[in-house]
Amino acid sequence: MKQACDEAVIRSGTRSAPPKTKSRSWILAATIVGSSMAFIDGTVVNVALPALQSSLHATVVDVQWVVESYGLFLSSLVLVGGALGDSIGRRRMFLLGIGLFGAASVGCGLSSSISQLIVARCVQGIGAAALVPTSLAIISASFDEKSRGKAIGTWSGFTAITTALGPVLGGWLIEHASWHWVFFINVPLAAAVVAISLWQVPESRSATPQRIDWLGALVATTGLAGLVYGFLESALLGWSNARVVGSLIVGFIALTLFPFVEKGVVAPMVPLSLFKSPAFSGANLLTLFLYAALGVFLFLFPLNLIQIQGYSATGTGAAALPTILLMFVLSRWSGGLVTRYGPKKPLIVGPLIAAAGFLLFALPSVGGSYWTTFFPAFVVLGFGMAVCVAPLTTVVMASVESDRAGTASGINNAVARLAGVLAIAVFGIVMVKIFAAHLDRRLPSLSLAPETAQEIRSKEIELAGMESPKNLDANARSAVKNAVSEAFLAGFRVVLFSCAGLAIGSAGVASVLVSKK
Repeated sequence: MKQACDEAVIRSGTRSAPPKTKSRSWILAATIVGSSMAFIDGTVVNVALPALQSSLHATVVDVQWVVESYGLFLSSLVLVGGALGDSIGRRRMFLLGIGLFGAASVGCGLSSSISQLIVARCVQGIGAAALVPTSLAIISASFDEKSRGKAIGTWSGFTAITTALGPVLGGWLIEHASWHWVFFINVPLAAAVVAISLWQVPESRSATPQRIDWLGALVATTGLAGLVYGFLESALLGWSNARVVGSLIVGFIALTLFPFVEKGVVAPMVPLSLFKSPAFSGANLLTLFLYAALGVFLFLFPLNLIQIQGYSATGTGAAALPTILLMFVLSRWSGGLVTRYGPKKPLIVGPLIAAAGFLLFALPSVGGSYWTTFFPAFVVLGFGMAVCVAPLTTVVMASVESDRAGTASGINNAVARLAGVLAIAVFGIVMVKIFAAHLDRRLPSLSLAPETAQEIRSKEIELAGMESPKNLDANARSAVKNAVSEAFLAGFRVVLFSCAGLAIGSAGVASVLVSKK
């Protein structure tokens, strides 16, 4: 689903002379399709993870890297991409991002190994970091005050629909063609966006372009990459491994130095003075907690549905529609809550409702109808998110001076993306450790040959994607499958309890740091 403050980035962007009226529909078409490609690829790949595990014989760490490599570069470079577009031209940067994204999609689709796919996903993330902020800036620069509200509403509505339907289409392609087509589908879309942009989208840039904070971007990317590598690979190599220890040390040092780097550069991508506002700091901490919970949930839930519950890829892609549609339908109503109650109450109540949704997801075991197991949980989660997203945007925009609103909304948008990257890295370890411990306790009761039990233990890093040993009879195979399912659900429930705790923590942050007004 889309991240926090997407609409706020548009509203606070720099305006230039609007183009002719006849071009505006084409501008919206290009920016909607371009943004949707990046949004969809942030989630549709989650539906493809079980197929990737099976096709490429990947571990859970491998498929974590498929998700993390994209999110890492997008979250760490998205602020630089926006600033670079203001300097060299928004359309030029948008086209560069679309070109990189399309070429990387071809690379993803042609990948024959997990390492090739991860490299291509890194390039996709870089392309997305260029196209996402510039697509929003193009809308801001292309519409005057009278028409901007309608343009933002159109962009928001269509991107919500495409983001909702993307995983369904992706699931259908996986089920009826192959996972490769999840990426190939981007190629004709990218070609159409390039053609429309060259034909109808005017060039624009900031009248006073700012310097690009390359040093800050390098330090932030190095720090995040070090932490993500250390956390992910620790599940496979162990905490004492030199590479794990070294990458964690480098990551922590780089992130510790980041505030000092930002304080020393002329045009920091993250101005530290903004965090002097308790409301701005609170809004970003709330975003970090809440979107961390969402990020790790959206990573693990498709694995549960496909590998444990036996859902099809198409059904899995459609499962989250209630949440996305509720957030879209209730967005205008949610904005009215701020007018009526102020932002504080919705930002306390919304995350608490979302926490209840996460707890509901932890209840079902194996089997049961979607309508009685997961549908109520998706409705509760969607309602909770709908209550708090618009107030969160309001707090971010109102917590700083009007001329810094664009920077503030961009930072909050990046924090939302970063939250999922860190959560998948950290809670992936929790999931693997609990799964392995639970399965190890069950194996002695299955009366398996020692070498068979050892073979199963050696595959625990694959979670529920592991293949049962071939020498098992039907009864033993069924017993192993049940044990694996129980172990996965044990880890999944702990992670969901943690997600509920993060959501409750975000409500606590709002109660302390967000003003009633």
